[in-house]
Amino acid sequence: MSLPKPVMRGLLGRRLRFHLPIAFALSIVAGAALKGYTVTEPRKQAYADFYKQYDAVKEFNAMREAGIFESVRPSGE
Repeated sequence: MSLPKPVMRGLLGRRLRFHLPIAFALSIVAGAALKGYTVTEPRKQAYADFYKQYDAVKEFNAMREAGIFESVRPSGE
């Protein structure tokens, strides 16, 4: 009892016809999930929430008083 020889001619083409559409579909689903639910939209919402309360002048004055800037003296001097 011998095993039949495997058919090697056209094997890559047949496997690609089956696996390529699956790979494209999965990559599109993964990209949409990352954009919409896990990374992009929550990050944009976090930035929007932060900048609703952010006061740049107040932050600048706090850094100036701490002495971070060399070209700007604190207001007490």
